[in-house]
Amino acid sequence: MSITRRSLLLGAPLAAGILAGMPSIARAQAASVKIRYLASRGGISPHELADELGYFKGLGIELENVGYSGGGPESLFALASGSVDLGSAATPAVINSIAGGNDFVAAYPSNGINKDVKSVFYVLEDSPIKSIADIAGKTISVNTLGAHLDYTVREALHGVGLPPDAAKLVVVPGPQLEQTLRSRQVDVAGLGYWQATFAGQLVANGGVRGVFNDTDVLGEIAGGFVVLRRDFIAANPDAARNFAEQSARAADWSRQNPDETRKLLADILNRRGENGELARYWTGFGLREKAAVTDRDVDFWVNILERDGRLPKGKLKAADILYRPGETKTN
Repeated sequence: MSITRRSLLLGAPLAAGILAGMPSIARAQAASVKIRYLASRGGISPHELADELGYFKGLGIELENVGYSGGGPESLFALASGSVDLGSAATPAVINSIAGGNDFVAAYPSNGINKDVKSVFYVLEDSPIKSIADIAGKTISVNTLGAHLDYTVREALHGVGLPPDAAKLVVVPGPQLEQTLRSRQVDVAGLGYWQATFAGQLVANGGVRGVFNDTDVLGEIAGGFVVLRRDFIAANPDAARNFAEQSARAADWSRQNPDETRKLLADILNRRGENGELARYWTGFGLREKAAVTDRDVDFWVNILERDGRLPKGKLKAADILYRPGETKTN
């Protein structure tokens, strides 16, 4: 496997805004609004679950899966090009995107990390890697560059006094993560919180151990956001509001009904031609009640990007990129 050179996607599109609560359902648009999106292999997003639960019926919203995304930056590029109507990406990628000029809005947080839902960096049992300091000079698989796992590694290295680019990152698709680690093509396999199904299978097959996870490095925080274009929201305010509210409602339902959610996930994966058996390892979305957000979810990364010279100081803050229902301003 050739090692992909690290090239942070500082221009990857961004999104701003989130629904902290669950307001009453807004009146649906007169005509149905189609929202095209890219799925993630091995998992689902809250809006996909909401659609499966029938939460969008009668609200003028139609979801259309138009393929798969290899990672958040790819989905944001697709959103910028008009190929899809929503993107989903890690918070740093979202911030970089809006800083680069993309007029996007974060509709709701897609996932969060906490004690139960987290990204884990695994090694083989006989690996000499025992701590974060040991990953310097090692090869680590991630789903894409410029997104959550990439930035988690950078911040983990910074936290132990090492250069943020001290490790070598290799892009590996989710279904190939286990084989790549076991064949020793990489030293460490990073499995994101959205890849819990693949992580569960890896652990079940034995012979691996986790070295660190993103909650250790970042604390409990929103992992990323589902992104809409600001002009889409302005043209379809009711549909945009209903979309975010019902997605948050589905996330709450999944937390209250984890076994039923795994059954639905298995059905979805099977319909996609994936392995529905992996649904047993799904750990949840990791979101707060009603998909609530805090300023820290964004400002934590703004401060890091400013510290590292990747974002001009004072250019953005949480209030600039967190959308609330009813907001129609244009930049």
